[in-house]
Amino acid sequence: MNRRDFLKASLATSSLAGFAAAFDASAAETAEKGPREFYELRLYHLRRGPKQKLFDDFFREAALPALNGAGVSPVGVFSVMTGPDSPTMYVLLPYKSLADFGTASERQRSDADFHKAGAEFFNVSASDPAYVRVESSFMVAFEGLPKLEVPVSAAGNKPRLFELRTYESHSKKANLKKIEMFNVGEIAIFRHAGLTPVFFGETLIGARLPNLTYMLVYDSTAARDASWSKFGSDPEWKKLSTTPGYTDPEIVSNISNVLLRPANYSQI
Repeated sequence: MNRRDFLKASLATSSLAGFAAAFDASAAETAEKGPREFYELRLYHLRRGPKQKLFDDFFREAALPALNGAGVSPVGVFSVMTGPDSPTMYVLLPYKSLADFGTASERQRSDADFHKAGAEFFNVSASDPAYVRVESSFMVAFEGLPKLEVPVSAAGNKPRLFELRTYESHSKKANLKKIEMFNVGEIAIFRHAGLTPVFFGETLIGARLPNLTYMLVYDSTAARDASWSKFGSDPEWKKLSTTPGYTDPEIVSNISNVLLRPANYSQI
C-alpha cells in the first residue's frame, strides 16, 4: 500500500470509528425513557404532472408495505402546503436503532413484492424520470423526546397540519446548547401551549449543519396560530428564552419552516 492509500484508509478508519462512537453515545439507553430513535428525512423533488400520482401510487402500494416489513414504522409522507420547492414530497422514516437503519434498505431491496408493485416507478425512462432528485438527512432523537409520537388524529386519517422547523447554529457548541434548552424546558413549554410534537432530531448528516429539526402537528391553521400565540406569552418561555446562554443571538443563526399536509396513506 502506498503512502496516499495508507493515509486515505487511516482517515476513513478513524472517521468511521469516531462516527460509530458518536452514534453509540447518542443511542445509549437512559434510565427513564429508553433508547433514542434515529430518523431519516427524505425530500423527493417532483415535477408537476402525472409523476406526482406515480409517486403516490409507488409509496402507497410498494414502498410503505416493504418499509413496514423491514421494521420501519410508522412512515410519514407529506406534501408541501406552504414552503419552497413545490411539488416536493417529504418522507419521514423512523429507525429504532442504528442497526435497523443499516439493514432496512437491503431488506427492502430483497422484497420481491416491492419490486413487482413498484415496477412502473423503477422502470421510467431517462427522458421522463419519476422525480427530479432526492435529498436526505439523518438525525438522532433528543433525550427529551426519544421516540416519535404519532398524532391521535392520524387514526382514521383525520384532518391535521404539520409544521417542520429547522434551527441552524453558528457552531456545534451552540447547536448542542439549543438542544439542551429544548430538553430542560422548552419541549414542556411547547406541550403546555398546545404545540404538540411529533419528533425532535439532532441532524447528524445533511445540509446546513449544524442544525436541529423538529415537527409539530395541529388540527388546523387556526389552532397553530393560537398555540404559537400562547407559547409566545408564556412566562416560563419568557424566562427561559432570556436566560444567558439560551438567547437566540447566542445559539440560533437561522430558522426555517414549512407547512405540510399528510398524504392520505401517511401513517403519521
